[in-house]
Amino acid sequence: MARIETPKRIRGTQDIFGEEQRRFAHVIDTFERVRRLYCFQRVEVPIFESTAVFARSLGETTDVVSKEMYTFEDRGGDSLTLRPEFTAGIARAYLTEGWQQYAPLKLVAHGPVFRYERPQKGRYRQFHQIDAEIIGAPEAAADIELLVLADQLLHELKIDDGVTLQLNTLGDAETRDAWRAALVTHFEQHEGDLSQDSKDRLTRNPLRILDSKDPKDRPIAEAAPDIDAYLTSEAGAFFESVTKGLDSAGVAWTRNSRLVRGLDYYRHTAFEFVTDRLGAQGTVLAGGRYDGLIGSLGGPETPGIGWAAGIERLAMLLDEPAAEAVDAVIVPMGAAAEARALGIVADLRRAGVTVDMAYRGNMKKRMAKADALGARFAVILGDNEQEKGVAAVKELGPGTQTDVALDALAEALR
Repeated sequence: MARIETPKRIRGTQDIFGEEQRRFAHVIDTFERVRRLYCFQRVEVPIFESTAVFARSLGETTDVVSKEMYTFEDRGGDSLTLRPEFTAGIARAYLTEGWQQYAPLKLVAHGPVFRYERPQKGRYRQFHQIDAEIIGAPEAAADIELLVLADQLLHELKIDDGVTLQLNTLGDAETRDAWRAALVTHFEQHEGDLSQDSKDRLTRNPLRILDSKDPKDRPIAEAAPDIDAYLTSEAGAFFESVTKGLDSAGVAWTRNSRLVRGLDYYRHTAFEFVTDRLGAQGTVLAGGRYDGLIGSLGGPETPGIGWAAGIERLAMLLDEPAAEAVDAVIVPMGAAAEARALGIVADLRRAGVTVDMAYRGNMKKRMAKADALGARFAVILGDNEQEKGVAAVKELGPGTQTDVALDALAEALR
């Protein structure tokens, strides 16, 4: 009989288990706890959408749309795309589900996203993000709240050491148009010296030349006009409100006037939390204000701001989290005790006690399982204990042992 070859895991995906899974879960648990402090609602949106949702919101000419999206035609002939990020799907839902009536909305989401790119450390083709958005709030207070939320999350995860909040303004539409025109003029004067990628961006996405990593582009980008020369008084006042709010909230920040977002619907605040602990790919959380996004999807002009962070990248920065706590392990000895232990385990779990059962091997092996799980107690049940209606409860740290009545077990273990 021919040997059956087991299919391999798809390149750029991952099976998350053990310590990796504990890190992953710790990020999500902390995110959920912090978002509740800020009164953000959890939202679920589809993993796939009409391709137009992402093509319009991310821009037809961006690398994500042109090179990285997982797009396919379904049996009905519709073009669908696995989500490469959350914001576009949330904005679509805001319009199609009538969520405008609840604005301003403070929303969070987390789950898998998909991009076809070269897998590398902390970067996968199916990866996972946490995402936070405020839709329908034009005030600088929304920008401040989202940034303070992000800052607290990183502190609560204990990965804030060496992380810097880099902040910039992209101004209002008038500011951006004037600055864009000045940048195009500047880059056209040096077009012959630009990398091929930047030459391509010059016609479709010139702001992205500013954050090019190509050594050929860096001197030209550094010499480009600064946005501050083109800021309207209104845009300048908005940015000042954001920075003063961060100062008041005790959030440290640094200005990075070369931090940009290439798409035209981005306005005002742009930001990244950057670490020196992940090599060249140092951004752990990033976002910005996207006041023009919902309009680009066919809705009314609606302000919005949001950020996203890769769960895997955050997890890489964590110290190893402690294993999940186990209150007790039941150690039954003998067939009668094993049968009785099934009911005891069920009752303890219903009473809120975290408990497992060691049902294989001799006493030494069963006690070794209790130690390996890090349990606080081993609950030993044999024929003698059953006759007396008790269990021998051994506290595994100090090694003390006490008989406890079976109907009082839950209270004793708590």
